[in-house]
Amino acid sequence: MTYPSISRLLLLSVTALVLSGCSQKITNLNDTVRLAVQGTADIHKSAYDIAKLPYASTYVRINNQSQLFMVLALAESAAGETFTRHHPATIPPQLKWLANDNGMLVTQSGRIIKTVNLIGGNLLATHSNSPDPLALGLHLATTPKTWRRSIDWQPGYHAGYQLDSVFVFDHSEVLTINGKSVPVLRFNENVSVKQLNNHYSNTFWVEQHTGKVVKSLQYIAPSLPSVEMTILKPFN
Repeated sequence: MTYPSISRLLLLSVTALVLSGCSQKITNLNDTVRLAVQGTADIHKSAYDIAKLPYASTYVRINNQSQLFMVLALAESAAGETFTRHHPATIPPQLKWLANDNGMLVTQSGRIIKTVNLIGGNLLATHSNSPDPLALGLHLATTPKTWRRSIDWQPGYHAGYQLDSVFVFDHSEVLTINGKSVPVLRFNENVSVKQLNNHYSNTFWVEQHTGKVVKSLQYIAPSLPSVEMTILKPFN
């Protein structure tokens, strides 16, 4: 089966927004960061508008700046195979959230594994020999609560830095997302980068019964901005 290109998907996304009566276009990632200092208002979509769009969608906030709205442009495997909603896969697909200035966030099981065209710098790659506990489900007692990976990022030459993570359950709570109450478990991921003598923490809110990440606050890399993502309409 032939699947549409990213450009075609983006064109369809924008067309859908216009036809559905939505006046707000998909926001530029970089423009949002620039204009936030001037007091740009957060973007909010109604539950009706989100439900009408045929694409997965998310709110994104970079470094506590203005909230923007993004849709899913593509879901594919690491090998480049395109996934559909009902495609069986043992390895979670990589989800590519794209803005109309070509700024991109790539996530896998709720984790940001790569970014493209961000002003402050980009996460170039994430590598690991073991499954991400997010993919296995932090809600399960059998899921390991430690993980090791390496990352590459820019600016500068930062390649192969080892990150050691420990996941700690914080508490259960109920989030309101897209007008619905979502029971979640909050986990903190304490990250250590020994090569830099650096420590920081990510936070993941996972749905209590499925373990899927519905909200997160993640640092792209040790010296790069934080990104908050709230999934409004999941891919599957």
